[in-house]
Amino acid sequence: MQDVLICGGAGYIGSHMAQWLAEHGHRVTVLDNLSTGHRAAVRWGELITADLMDPAALERAFHGRRFDAVMHFCARSLVGESVADPYGYYSNNVTGTLNLLEAMRQHGVEKLVFSSTAAVFGHPATAVIDEEHPTAPINPYGASKLMAERFLADAATAYGLRSVSLRYFNAAGALPEHGIGEAHACETHLIPNVLRAALGKGPPLKVFGSDYDTIDGTCVRDYVHVQDLAQAHALALEFMKHQEGAHAFNLGNGRGFSVKQVIAAAAAVAGAPIPCTMAPRRAGDPASLVASSTKARELLGWRPRWTELTPIIESAWRWHRDPPDWSPDSPPLEQAAVNAERQP
Repeated sequence: MQDVLICGGAGYIGSHMAQWLAEHGHRVTVLDNLSTGHRAAVRWGELITADLMDPAALERAFHGRRFDAVMHFCARSLVGESVADPYGYYSNNVTGTLNLLEAMRQHGVEKLVFSSTAAVFGHPATAVIDEEHPTAPINPYGASKLMAERFLADAATAYGLRSVSLRYFNAAGALPEHGIGEAHACETHLIPNVLRAALGKGPPLKVFGSDYDTIDGTCVRDYVHVQDLAQAHALALEFMKHQEGAHAFNLGNGRGFSVKQVIAAAAAVAGAPIPCTMAPRRAGDPASLVASSTKARELLGWRPRWTELTPIIESAWRWHRDPPDWSPDSPPLEQAAVNAERQP
């Protein structure tokens, strides 16, 4: 058993991480400022309400507690917003990470799993992206994550910090049976927006670009289930027991699906067509982003369970169809009462 501090554990991926660790016998503590996370999603372990931008709050969080490792999910993560507000992104994602690392050093915590992103790569130079692909981020979000990875490499040399950076491609899916899923007030991800359109909880889906050099002209992305991401983080904890230094792994299924393929799969799951409109390309959207996760499979022993698109979408569909009352997708209380009265 390990004592793990999950920074950002009230958010989408962090809450699934907490569930995984608790289910596998570890002790969990969550630290979150609740700016985008949800108090009700913290169902495993103690919640410390604190902000990485506040060193004094971090000192209080670490004081009197012993952690074997930290998992760091806290970040602002909207690409477009990062372009409009680069200072905010560098402040939060870079300075916040540095504050966390300093608190860990002061309290003798020597292992970190860092939530990174495929955005560190920028425009792909190859059909499938492995860890040797050049890192050339094209937006402040990706650049801020790459800066944090550099911190970890320098900390390994200077202080002996052991770290694993996990570069996600497209996290998706949910665990509705555990009451957790993707609950963003401002949703930018494709699969939840497709499902919200199907349920009438959002506007018709906008498909940005239909003239890419792909199978059907729409962008292609690699989708990995959030539970498989949690498994990879847990394996990273074991990896660091035996490996010094700073390491990075790409996480994806190794298969790409186009926007139109996602829409078709979602329509089959929902049993209804998805209302959508075509729109021009968005600046900075690569035609295709697909991961090679060979390194993670070989060195971490990672074996994703959710390898097909339809089950990933189906898990998300169940979450968005029947969200808990704390989710942004839940109906107002008066509408919820009407819905309850209509149940047979």
